[in-house]
Amino acid sequence: MKLKVFPRKGKNKSEINQIRREGNIPAIIYNRKKASETISVHGIDFTGLMRKVQNGHLPTTVFDLVDEKGHVRHALIKEIQYAPTTYQVTHLDFEEMLANEKINVKVPIECTGVVDCVGIKLGGVLRQVIRYLRVRCLPKDLPSSFNLDVKSLGLFEVKRLNELEIPKDVRPLADLHEVAVVIAKK
Repeated sequence: MKLKVFPRKGKNKSEINQIRREGNIPAIIYNRKKASETISVHGIDFTGLMRKVQNGHLPTTVFDLVDEKGHVRHALIKEIQYAPTTYQVTHLDFEEMLANEKINVKVPIECTGVVDCVGIKLGGVLRQVIRYLRVRCLPKDLPSSFNLDVKSLGLFEVKRLNELEIPKDVRPLADLHEVAVVIAKK
């Protein structure tokens, strides 16, 4: 997802307020190798891109940040700050991804086979205990999501994190014996 970014000169409040009045969003790019960089992004462009992001997939959505010179940097959103009354985005934190640096990311867990699940047909309800699995990997190995097939689960049966198909280059940062989903009684 391409997003144009513009450099900011200072960090004072009047400049930040001016950026917001123009409909843009102040942001910052963090990088482990060098000092953080203050930028701004077009508010309308960012809102348009956010509409294309699938629910729950924002932590694994890679943004291509293009500056005025055409230089492209790949980044993940680490934090979004909102105005408490209008829910407008007031600030963004990006983490730049470097090809040879490992990153920690929350990857969404999606349940498949819910419609055909035996336990749900018997009157049970799917309870997803863990919605994200925190992993460490190189940017090229970043999975968009993990799928967990629940079709064969009966009432009061569970699936654990160790039943996920995790690629060998991706290291999970959680205990894989934890329960991910359970079919519970209503």
